[in-house]
Amino acid sequence: MLNLLRSRGPAAVTPVVDAGPAATSPSDVVQRLSRQVSHIGRDAAETRGVIEDTQKIVTAQLEAMTHLNVDLARVQQTQQAIGEATQESRDAVVRARQQVEQVAREVTGIVEVLHQVASAAGDIGQIALQTRLVAFNASVEAKRAGEAGRGFGVVADAVKDLAGRVESSSRTIMSTLDDLDRRIEAFSRDIRIDPQADRQGQIHRAFADVETAVHRIDGAAEASRSIAQEVIDRTETLGKEIQGAIGGLDTAMHCSDRFLSVSERLIDELAGCGVETEDTPLIRSAQAAAQRITGMLDKALAAGQIDLPALFDEQYQPIAQTAPPQFLTRFVPLADRLFPEVQEQVLSAGDKVAYCIAVDRNGYVATHNRIYCQPQRPGDVVWNTANSRFRRIFNDRTGLASARNRRPFLVQTYRRDMGGGNFVLLKEVAAPIVIQGRHWGALRIGYRF
Repeated sequence: MLNLLRSRGPAAVTPVVDAGPAATSPSDVVQRLSRQVSHIGRDAAETRGVIEDTQKIVTAQLEAMTHLNVDLARVQQTQQAIGEATQESRDAVVRARQQVEQVAREVTGIVEVLHQVASAAGDIGQIALQTRLVAFNASVEAKRAGEAGRGFGVVADAVKDLAGRVESSSRTIMSTLDDLDRRIEAFSRDIRIDPQADRQGQIHRAFADVETAVHRIDGAAEASRSIAQEVIDRTETLGKEIQGAIGGLDTAMHCSDRFLSVSERLIDELAGCGVETEDTPLIRSAQAAAQRITGMLDKALAAGQIDLPALFDEQYQPIAQTAPPQFLTRFVPLADRLFPEVQEQVLSAGDKVAYCIAVDRNGYVATHNRIYCQPQRPGDVVWNTANSRFRRIFNDRTGLASARNRRPFLVQTYRRDMGGGNFVLLKEVAAPIVIQGRHWGALRIGYRF
């Protein structure tokens, strides 16, 4: 049909007699088709954008699940280490219990020795008492003997005093041994196990409490390992399902791309069939602006303001601390000086135009419209994305297709990323910029539906 319209044109159509008010001309049909295809293209671009957003979300979820599995594996390793540590703690408690039982046996031996010492001290006390009695009797007899027994009396008194001191020391030893025996007995009760009475000392009860607590810790660690493994298994299953979903989204994306491409080709065909459509004025503007940019660059080359290698420079130098990243090339100063005159004139031609930019064949924008050439704000990526769009490379599907298009014009539909999850649906027309027979890039005009 489009070829027929091109060959015949509006004037070649023979009017239908008595067609009434319903009769329409081919130009009306083309314009109506152009509007309908434009709406289809807008819907296709919106659908593609939604699919792309969903792909990003699903991919992020898959990455998050992968990281979660890694973290859970670390948790399992930690819990395994806890289990090994608790086993070592139980072994240490068993060894400590054995050592305490050995100490208890040693204490029992000490108690027996103390009892022997106490018995010996008691014997010494009895001997000292008897010695005192003998010394007392000797002293009495020495006094009866008078002067002859005076020396013997002195000895008897000395023996009596010594026996008194020995008896006192024996009582002190007995008292000390009794106190020590009570202390050791109390300590022995704390550390010994009485199998017949089914009782444990305080230390063994403490060991039992430690063993119980360690057993609970080990049980909790094992339960945690099991839960982590269940979560890992589930996330792996979900990961496989998400991968399947990603595959489905890829298929949907390819289908939407084909659908969008068909609508764009229809728009191109309708715009180029010789009938005025809503895109025709913008196509003319893009072609005229591209010719002006071409003329400016040719003159700059002829005047020696720049050479071809610098004009076609693709060594993009990153600008430090920029987000989104910005770049410099050798033709930036020339673009800053020449391009705004053309770009701002097209932008101000009507409210429908959203932007007008000249890009090189890789989608690099040396200078944008002034409204979008704001200096970046450090750390504010969302604001920078929307307001600092110069010195950037737009190599998305639409950007590269426009930049590398060599046909007289290319009309596309796409979602423009304004940052922070905000998108604007636009149509774009691009016309090639050719310098001395070499394709430099394109003049892109974005406009609203």
